[in-house]
Amino acid sequence: MIELDNLAYSYGGEALLTGLSLQLPPGSFHFLTGPSGAGKTTFLKLCYGALRATEGRLSLFGQDVTALDRDQIALMRRRIGVVHQDCQFLDHLPVEENIALPLTVSGQASPDQAANLMELMSWVGLTGRAGALPPELSGGERQRAALARALILSPDVILADEPTGNVDWEMSQRLLRLLVELNRMGKTVMIATHDLGLIRAAKAQVQARVLRISDRTIQAAGADL
Repeated sequence: MIELDNLAYSYGGEALLTGLSLQLPPGSFHFLTGPSGAGKTTFLKLCYGALRATEGRLSLFGQDVTALDRDQIALMRRRIGVVHQDCQFLDHLPVEENIALPLTVSGQASPDQAANLMELMSWVGLTGRAGALPPELSGGERQRAALARALILSPDVILADEPTGNVDWEMSQRLLRLLVELNRMGKTVMIATHDLGLIRAAKAQVQARVLRISDRTIQAAGADL
């Protein structure tokens, strides 16, 4: 699905990440750990083409990103659902319209999609909040809405950046169960988190590979997690 070969990213002449080599096979589940500021968000942005690597090669679904133009990359990114850490929404639009925005932007909105949207909102437990405005949502509801928006185009890969960072333990477990269920449906999942408790809880539910960003590169985490 996603392959990084000796990838590096520098900003202002300073190397932020270097020597990144990794494969995310179809149906795999990964955790990405590391302290705040280690580069987890930057790494995810490299994985879905929001940032261009300064060295190395990135392949998305078998295609070298460097050989693609901006429009081709945009089409490729429809196959990758991203749950952003800050969960930005358009506050003047109700939740259901915010979730459906990727359909509108990509020109795929249609009456046939209404049933799919309602089914997705039911799956994340937001049916009763469809008409609510984003400022009216709790932290857990915002995170579930962000997950639903990331899934509306039926992506093959889900990248989640600290999806449980602003919710309590019970809600973090609910979000984890949703992501595990997606993986069991065949989706490739990567969760960036500093919450080791979440990783330990996940190991009882799914076979997950744990990676750590340290010293500007990525490595397999130890078995002590």
